[in-house]
Amino acid sequence: MAHPILSRPLFLTPRRSLISLSSCPSKSRRLHLLCPAITTPTPPTTKTPRQRQSLSRKGELHPRPYHSQHHPDPPVHGYTNSQTAILSAALHHIPRHGFTRDALTLGVRDAGFLDVSIQLFPRAEFDLILFWLASRRGLLRASVDDGLLDSNGSVDEKIKVLILERLRMNLEVRHQWQDALALMSLPSNIPLSLSELHALSDDILHLAGDRSVDQSWYTRRLAVSAVYASAEVVMTRDSGSDFATTEAFVDRRLEDTKAIGDKLSCMKQCLGFMGSTAVGLGRSWGLKI
Repeated sequence: MAHPILSRPLFLTPRRSLISLSSCPSKSRRLHLLCPAITTPTPPTTKTPRQRQSLSRKGELHPRPYHSQHHPDPPVHGYTNSQTAILSAALHHIPRHGFTRDALTLGVRDAGFLDVSIQLFPRAEFDLILFWLASRRGLLRASVDDGLLDSNGSVDEKIKVLILERLRMNLEVRHQWQDALALMSLPSNIPLSLSELHALSDDILHLAGDRSVDQSWYTRRLAVSAVYASAEVVMTRDSGSDFATTEAFVDRRLEDTKAIGDKLSCMKQCLGFMGSTAVGLGRSWGLKI
C-alpha cells in the first residue's frame, strides 16, 4: 500500500510534511521515517498443564443456578435470575392464556417487574415454551427420585412409564399445545426445539437404565424422540378424560419401534431407520417433508 504522503502530488503535500522529509539527513533516515518499525516476535511462553487448567478455570463463568420446589432443575438455556423469576411466574398463566405474550406479561407483573421488562425476552413466546419444556424435564427427574419407576421393571417398561408421565405433565396445557407446536416448527425455532426434544429422550433413556454405547445409542434416542413427538400431537386431539387414546398410541408405537430395533443388524439398516425416524418426527411437527 502506498504511503499516504508519497501518493499525493507534491503541490498537495502539507508544508509540515515537506519540511520533515527534506530535513532528513540521509536516505536511510527517510526510510526509517517511512517504514513501520519491525519488532522481533517474542516466543510464546510454555505453560504446564496445571497452569493452563488454572487459567481456564479463572475464565469460566458460573451462573447462579435456579432452584425451587416447583422446578427442581434449572433450564439449560442460560436465563438470568430475573428472567427465571418472570418465566416461573408466567407458567401459572399458560393453562388460561396459552404460550402468549399475555401470559408472559402477567408473569412480569407477578414477579414484581415493570411491563417493559418483557423486552428481556427477544424470542418472546418461544422463550416461554423452552422454559416449560426444560422445567418439565426437571419435574420428570424429580418424579423418578420420588419412586416413579419400579426398580424390577425392564428398560422398555420404564421408558413407557416415563413417556406417559411426561405427557401427563402437558394435560393442563393440552388445548394450548397445538399453538406451541406451531411456534416450535418455525424454521428459526427448529434447532432449539429439536435440541430440547433430544435432551428429553436422553433423560428418559438414562432414567430408564439404558446404557447402550453401540450404534443402537442413536436409533433408540431417535425412536424415543419420534414416539414422544407424535404422541404429543395425538394428545392434543384426545378428548377423553382418561388419557386412554394417547396411552394406546404410545403402546403401539413402542411395540413397532421394538420390532424394528430387533431386526437392525447392519449399519445400512441403522442409517435408514434413523433417516425415516427423523422424517416422521418432522412430519409430526407439521413440517412439509
